[in-house]
Amino acid sequence: MESQLPTADFLGFESLLTTHEREKLQDVRDFLAKEVSPHAVDWWNRAEFPHELLPKLAGLQLSTPVQQGYSHLFSGMVIAELTRADTSIATFFMVHHDLFVEALHTFGSEDQKARLLQDAMDLRITGAFALTEPLHGSDVAGGMATTATRDGDTWVVNGAKRWIGNGTFCDYMLLWARDTDTGGVRGFILDATLPGVSRTAIGNKTALRTVQNADIVLQDVRVAEADRFAGIESFDDTRQLLLGSRILVGWQAVGQQLAAFDVARQYAVERHQFGRPIAGFQLVQDQLVTMMGNTTASLAVMARVAQLQEQGVSDMPQAAFAKSYTTARMRETVALGRGILGGNGIVTDYGMAKIFADAEAVYTYEGSYEINSLIVGRALTGISAFA
Repeated sequence: MESQLPTADFLGFESLLTTHEREKLQDVRDFLAKEVSPHAVDWWNRAEFPHELLPKLAGLQLSTPVQQGYSHLFSGMVIAELTRADTSIATFFMVHHDLFVEALHTFGSEDQKARLLQDAMDLRITGAFALTEPLHGSDVAGGMATTATRDGDTWVVNGAKRWIGNGTFCDYMLLWARDTDTGGVRGFILDATLPGVSRTAIGNKTALRTVQNADIVLQDVRVAEADRFAGIESFDDTRQLLLGSRILVGWQAVGQQLAAFDVARQYAVERHQFGRPIAGFQLVQDQLVTMMGNTTASLAVMARVAQLQEQGVSDMPQAAFAKSYTTARMRETVALGRGILGGNGIVTDYGMAKIFADAEAVYTYEGSYEINSLIVGRALTGISAFA
């Protein structure tokens, strides 16, 4: 019965993709159903990253899809489907491909691309994005404390980074530091094995437990001038990367809601109380309709943002709106889903507890709900509520 029911994409946004893109998206779903979904809860419970998955993930050949000619809508739907299967794997994929690899495409020199790009696209090497610091998150653009000092053909880097996804095992990091001479922000390709680099896993997490976040300490680390991103002269140069990443987190919020709806609807159809499926009770049906409505509205917002991306619109307050709006809807959706499962909603055995917990990370990273709302407020009023 359940397989014949409509999905939470109730208005059929997937039909906006080309035939080739729809076929490729189905390939992604088939892969995730076989290689990720059956194992995701166990990885999460053990807080271990499945390194053996990387060659298989590379086989999808979906590194930076837009660079390969796919649409922004398809790229977003890939992230939604990855998140639907497991938010942690989707987060790994975004950090590596949509930040590190995309930076190589956008800012890398011909030498840097020749050395690293193909291996990174094929996941023979892995990357991280080292921006956030222990004392600077939302204000890191102006408050960055990590420094880089030019010394001949090298740069001496000192400082610390926090919450660096993939940070415990990555081969390279896109590292951000303030030039002590000019005060501008520089970007470096940091070999994570260099002397002076120490990495410590952040433990005791209640969300994205499969993602290996790290505290990074940098003490007199010498980085070659050849590993500085020549295309980055200031923090403004990163706007394209951060804009794209923020939009993809909006797609993660869609994926979280698709996952929550999948689990809640199946549970409601199969779970019997008072001699009947709980899906037959009016209050449960109302909750499922609200979940579907939130998901559909979020899909609509993200599909429109994808259209704006295709038109070449940049520096969009609409991206901040999309991230804040979809994650707020996501929070309500996963809470309703958790409630439908009752007590079973707080154990990972049924999947919903993991979805519920991971949503909190999505709500916060790539600009918290509050920061993104203030960006939209500034666009609406012309007045900034923060520095």
